[in-house]
Amino acid sequence: MTQTKFELKMGGATRAAFGKALVELGRENSNVVVCDADLSKSTNTAGFAKEFPERFFSCGIAEANMVAIGAGLASAGKVAFVSSFSCFVLNKGFEQLRVTAAYPQVPIKVVGTHSGISIGEDGPSQMSIEDIALACSLPGFAVIDPADEVSMKSLVKSAAALPGSVFIRAGRANAPVIYGAEHTFEIGKAIGLTAGNDLTIIAHGLLVAEALRTSMALGAEGVGVRVIDMHTIKPLDEAAIAKAARETGAILVAEEHLVDGGLGVRVAQSVTKSHPCLMDYVGIQNTYAESGSPEAVLDKYGLVARDVTAAARRLLARKRG
Repeated sequence: MTQTKFELKMGGATRAAFGKALVELGRENSNVVVCDADLSKSTNTAGFAKEFPERFFSCGIAEANMVAIGAGLASAGKVAFVSSFSCFVLNKGFEQLRVTAAYPQVPIKVVGTHSGISIGEDGPSQMSIEDIALACSLPGFAVIDPADEVSMKSLVKSAAALPGSVFIRAGRANAPVIYGAEHTFEIGKAIGLTAGNDLTIIAHGLLVAEALRTSMALGAEGVGVRVIDMHTIKPLDEAAIAKAARETGAILVAEEHLVDGGLGVRVAQSVTKSHPCLMDYVGIQNTYAESGSPEAVLDKYGLVARDVTAAARRLLARKRG
């Protein structure tokens, strides 16, 4: 779909939508099981635990063990979801993700909540800014970061049906609603939200809404900004990237992740193979963030529409020579 204006009303957190989707999956499929690392109220797996206690496994504060248990359940034919904060499940569980899931190609479903720096007051020890880079490095893993509650619910259900390993990134902060309930999503297929031939902004997660705000602001000045929701970071929709590079000649990637190792790197790799063009990046710049409210932290580290718009203007200036 392509639109020129979005109301961007605030919705719920994508972690909450994950929890709702999980309960619905449990009702539809008795083969779905869930492992959690003593954070079920925060990750929103508590609803599944309440309704299906015999299919819920509390693994304690031990993400590495949780991943290995989930991989064992998945290898036995279960649709196994494991969940914790992204920072914990990727960092603490990485060896097990590598050895017990990626290497033997076990179709585990990993959901990391409280991703990025929008976790806010919990501070840098729990802010996951490397999770996408780590997840993308695992052979055979799909990596997904939905932008709102609607896309999260749909993509969680798609991930359950996918015959492979998946990492889904979820946030703590409430996110603007971008999609209508009727919208359909496909893993590996990007969504074009606005049309434009002057510049493309490719984003995922919370930064999709900020990209849309930039598109509307620049659109009022007569600048055509194409916004693409790259909800699937791996596998990339390389056809959409190539088309944007060819038709707009400039791509800005915006993400709540370290610029090093994030979506921008993957888009740049794709662009060099298809249609090299001007590029720039909005993201976390080689630093850990400090504690603060989600709004204050995102503002300080340059992840709001003002920053995306400023970067877009700079890229447009380069394009115009």
